[in-house]
Amino acid sequence: MVKAKTTKKVTKKEEVEKKTKKVKSSVVLVEIPKAKEIKKVKKVKKVEKEVKVKKETKKETKKETKKETKKELIEEEKKPLEKKELKSDNEDLEEKSSRYYEAQGKRKTSSARVRLWTKGKKEFIVNQKTLVEYFPTIELQKTALASLDVMKCLEKFRISVIVKGGGISGQAEAIRHGITRALVLFNPDFRKRLKKAGFLRRDDRSRERKKFGLKRARRAPQWSKR
Repeated sequence: MVKAKTTKKVTKKEEVEKKTKKVKSSVVLVEIPKAKEIKKVKKVKKVEKEVKVKKETKKETKKETKKETKKELIEEEKKPLEKKELKSDNEDLEEKSSRYYEAQGKRKTSSARVRLWTKGKKEFIVNQKTLVEYFPTIELQKTALASLDVMKCLEKFRISVIVKGGGISGQAEAIRHGITRALVLFNPDFRKRLKKAGFLRRDDRSRERKKFGLKRARRAPQWSKR
């Protein structure tokens, strides 16, 4: 007996299901991003935009400053040179008179700062007083002016002195020492004659201190037998 072939009838529903299976296999599923991730992306883009804007503004400001500086330089070059005002004779004299030769002299515990001016009124001022007022005796006046007397420059300079410490005799010798040093600065050729006179070297002799048991540094009290 030969069996008869049975043909299954395919319904419309089955055909549709088969087609849908094929489509699902070919289609790749795309995941939809979440809302938080979208916000993060937006923030990053905003920051990038702000950075770009800042860079552009910096470049523009630099260019503007360069242009302004160039314009200013060009304007300064184009400007005509201003005529210098001629100084008056009084101003010239003041400038020249402000030039001086300064030196410091010392003797015992006194120190003197001496300044010599070649221009101006010929004066000798010691601590805002004249030489005669400050040193009343002729001997002290001569010691103060000894270096000028040797070089024969008594009426060539305006001299101002500030003296501190010590007594009158020590101050007079300190002034002499300061004037000699200032004269050497004025003219180095004066050095030989002033050194020969003994005014250039600082005299470091000073009074020896008193010892206990004695009347002075070495003077002992008189010995009596009885």
